[in-house]
Amino acid sequence: MSMHHSLLAFLVAGASSMALAKLPAPTPEVQAKAAETAAKAAWNGKVDSYKLCQSQDKVAAHYRRTAKDAKPAVATSGCTDPGPFAYTPPAAKPLEASGAHSPPGTASSPPSTLMPAASAPKP
Repeated sequence: MSMHHSLLAFLVAGASSMALAKLPAPTPEVQAKAAETAAKAAWNGKVDSYKLCQSQDKVAAHYRRTAKDAKPAVATSGCTDPGPFAYTPPAAKPLEASGAHSPPGTASSPPSTLMPAASAPKP
């Protein structure tokens, strides 16, 4: 019975370590595709809202035509058409402009060491 408990504990520990494993960072292509998918989903939401607004206006107009005690229409902002889907990916910054390899400013003074380079200890 003890063997079964230790085997079960070992399996649970192994499964939990696999669950905590970190995924590799996404590639730039994957990130660009995800950004495009998010933009497409946002545009689809705008199209859905536009279609809903149009159908609500159509129902309200029909109600006002057929109902005897219908109140007059209230001025609203109306439905705005989102237009066709257009996605322009952001321009990639070149490595030199990203500031990843060097500080932005130039050196205004020498390195802060009092020991000359010739007498510095060798690594």
